[in-house]
Amino acid sequence: MQTIEFELAPGAPYIEVNQLLKVTGISDSGGAGKAMVADGMVRVDGAVETRKTAKIRAGQAVSCGNVRIVVQAAGQA
Repeated sequence: MQTIEFELAPGAPYIEVNQLLKVTGISDSGGAGKAMVADGMVRVDGAVETRKTAKIRAGQAVSCGNVRIVVQAAGQA
């Protein structure tokens, strides 16, 4: 499984899951990310995520297919 380490922007407490999928290249757009969530393809900390704009905070891990994204606070990557 491929692991991507994502660092939140300075001062940002979270990123929405659909935007995280977009900025890491997992989906082509935020809308495509929302569709992936709606299709049950996205897991947050091992549980299927159904909220398309769920707030992902430092310390959480998002997985989709064979990719795992580990979210870190700014300055921690």
